[in-house]
Amino acid sequence: MQVAFGTRSTRRILIGAAVLLSLGMGLRQSLGLFLTPVTRDLALTATSFTLAVAIQNIVWGISQAPVGALADRFGLRVTMLSGAAIYAAGLVIMATAGGAPSLLLSGVLIGVALSCTASSLVMTAVARAVSEERRSKVLGLVSAAGSLGTLMIPMTTQSILVGHPWRLGALFFVALAVAMLPAGFLAGGADRMPSRAATRTSMRAVLGQAARHRPFLVMSGAYFVCGLNLVFLTTHLPTYLAICGQDPILSAEAIAVIGGVNSIGSITAGWLGAKYPKHILLGLLYILRGFVFTAYFVMPPTPTSTLVFAAAMGMLWLSVAPLVSGLVADMFGTRYMATLLGIAFVMHQVGSSIGAWGGGVIFDRFGSYDHAWQIGVLVGCGAGVVQILAGGPTRGRDRIATPQLADVLH
Repeated sequence: MQVAFGTRSTRRILIGAAVLLSLGMGLRQSLGLFLTPVTRDLALTATSFTLAVAIQNIVWGISQAPVGALADRFGLRVTMLSGAAIYAAGLVIMATAGGAPSLLLSGVLIGVALSCTASSLVMTAVARAVSEERRSKVLGLVSAAGSLGTLMIPMTTQSILVGHPWRLGALFFVALAVAMLPAGFLAGGADRMPSRAATRTSMRAVLGQAARHRPFLVMSGAYFVCGLNLVFLTTHLPTYLAICGQDPILSAEAIAVIGGVNSIGSITAGWLGAKYPKHILLGLLYILRGFVFTAYFVMPPTPTSTLVFAAAMGMLWLSVAPLVSGLVADMFGTRYMATLLGIAFVMHQVGSSIGAWGGGVIFDRFGSYDHAWQIGVLVGCGAGVVQILAGGPTRGRDRIATPQLADVLH
């Protein structure tokens, strides 16, 4: 049973979690703004830059489960603080990069840092800090607050890049990463939740259960499409708009609109997740993204269509976070939630890597992004259908075993 936590302490955890998520994801989702100035200044191809982004996402995916296990074993606070420091170090290397090798090393460090500071550990902290009855709505609220970084950071960054060398923009990122340290300290207060020591089952037993749990496996597989579409968009939208003759500031405005509307989408998803089956809502999100992509890319972009597209994507962006986190908590409880979210996140990051690097390869090969978005739409709609049809509880083992395990873990 979830034990009540002090109101002031809970508030500190939630504020720290929201700020940490806002800065970490705002920085990550604004990296695509550097593609054009960095490749021009360092005489690199789009493939070279996007390979660094792809490696970042691969490392993030590979390291998320081990980092989650470390956080479950040694505590969220020390893991989050370490991640913020690594984030700053990776951005310093990016700011001083002289070629592709430095960018690749930066990508490796940022990938590890995101495992420590982004949604998996943040959502674990939030889930531990509130009661089960409030969990879905609070997850949505923190996701909404966490999207504010995507609203503010890209506009500020693009303003810097327009009139100054790109390295100054990278140093601005370093300063924001340093600001993640106190946020991580506050969010790490979730380590003091009594439920951390209340489990009578081992991580090994939980992992064995997850490996045989069809809804968890389907959710993890469908999570692939989330990374594929979103990282493709954040990495390549600036270049796509540039080759279509649009003002460079439009891409920053679009990412900012995504971040602003994201708040509404996250709150809505958290509210709906408390009332309706989360696996169906998740599948519908993936399918709706495919329709939005198609409506935008079939016509030449204009400022109006781009901002409308960004608003629609904002409603469907971080909305997956409260749903996926809520599903994992419903299935297995919160004790080993960081580890289980990390395992599910591997597939998300496989999609992210393909979306970033594959988009660059297709652009270099064909000179356009047509094939890239078409593939994204097909994969996304397919994953959404599978999530709806096969991601719900079964009549047999899954439906019976999961509540028993969740009761033990709570």
